[in-house]
Amino acid sequence: MSDTTILIVPGLRDHVPEHWQTLLQARLEKVRCVPPLEENKLSLAARVDAIQRELQMISGPVILVAHSAGVLMVAHWAARHDRPIKGALLAAPPDLEATWPAGYPTPQSLRANGWSPLPTAPLPFPSIVAASTNDHLASLESVTRMAGQWGSQLVNLGAVGHLNPAAGFGEWPQAQAFIDTLDR
Repeated sequence: MSDTTILIVPGLRDHVPEHWQTLLQARLEKVRCVPPLEENKLSLAARVDAIQRELQMISGPVILVAHSAGVLMVAHWAARHDRPIKGALLAAPPDLEATWPAGYPTPQSLRANGWSPLPTAPLPFPSIVAASTNDHLASLESVTRMAGQWGSQLVNLGAVGHLNPAAGFGEWPQAQAFIDTLDR
């Protein structure tokens, strides 16, 4: 049994009951989750502060498991804090320069709330970026660029959309395999 705690970092939609992160959290023993924000939901500073607060409550090794905008939150957190992290699974990061479909924030609103520019320095911990070939929030090329800048291992998952319930992911067993790799 590992002494590593998993910290789930959801995206902007926070906790979705049938999301793979939520299902993963229910199965794990040593797990915490960054709680949803009650206000200032687009504030990057508030999101980074929420990650830091959760990490301050964890002693011992940590693996971050982020999805979508949660990946961007982790990149910003890593640029501002120096707590040791054992590794990070970074799934389906969105491209801040892309135009997202209706119902998502605009690049301008994200910029106004501190999301860009996105940190491009290598992350100070091992990381795996899980990418899709048909994600409506980021091209494979943009995710490949992010992974390269961060020094992350890129894993092309194929045509999995945004790796969320709308794309058919509830359970995502491969997440546990990636976590196990990072925990070795």
